[in-house]
Amino acid sequence: MKTSLEEMLAFVSVVDSGSISAAAEQLEQTASGVSRALSRLEEKLAVTLLRRTTRRLELTEEGELFLAQARRILASVEEAEEQMALRRQAPAGRLRINTASPFMLHVIVPLIGEFRARYPQIELELNSDDRIIDLLERRTDLAIRIGHLPDSSLHARPLYHSRRRVLASPEYLRRHGHPARSEDLQGHCLIGFTEPDSLNEWPLRHALGERWRITPSLRASSGDTMLELALAGEGLVCLSDFMTDAARARGALVEVLAEQRVEVRQPINAVYYRNTALASRITCFLDFLSEHLGDPGQGGMSGEPRR
Repeated sequence: MKTSLEEMLAFVSVVDSGSISAAAEQLEQTASGVSRALSRLEEKLAVTLLRRTTRRLELTEEGELFLAQARRILASVEEAEEQMALRRQAPAGRLRINTASPFMLHVIVPLIGEFRARYPQIELELNSDDRIIDLLERRTDLAIRIGHLPDSSLHARPLYHSRRRVLASPEYLRRHGHPARSEDLQGHCLIGFTEPDSLNEWPLRHALGERWRITPSLRASSGDTMLELALAGEGLVCLSDFMTDAARARGALVEVLAEQRVEVRQPINAVYYRNTALASRITCFLDFLSEHLGDPGQGGMSGEPRR
């Protein structure tokens, strides 16, 4: 587009007010600035829009045609700005969220009912993926990542931290006994991740350090699969609190080697692209999560999520 909104607005204001000086006062600009905007507009369009005489300004035929179009364009822009203002007050539109399956099931899904009641005009699209995805390629507005983030062009907002604990079912411990030291784990069935292998380092203090690297007897790619195996009494597992809150609360899983546990908290961040102002539908979801999970930047807790 050759012409600018500023030039159109100057032209319409001059016509409506009847003079360049009156338009300048209305626009809170200098008369020379408004005059230059008019001259640029006529130069770009290669037509004369206004005949200037000593007493008044008069629209040419081309000026009358352009005035009608300019009014429609300016009205359309004003309407769009009003709609954006309304969306900020009442966020609307589709919000695409991506995170790992365990976090989606154990944290996000229980909060969805309240979020939808609060923001009924937002259409949620929830996608689970245990691998890191390209947000632009998958058309994702917001992703929630567990663990330390690699350097990237994405913006990140910390949500909270979650502890990792070694757990087992009471039935497994009844059959195989309680390990008293980290070294005793070698005689137990240990359930580990297929990847990333770093999660097979359990935060346990021992004679040689504060991380105990396990050799899994069972491996699974999904934390939820590992949780179900532990609940079924198949072995010991090390998982984040957000996955095991409910199982621990009802006694289905109990912590093992609590005295040897090293306080390791997994950071949980919301990541997103941000080239300009963040859309209100994304901002309100981030604020909603921070309200329920605890925002470290606002004095929130950094343990288990609030419900």
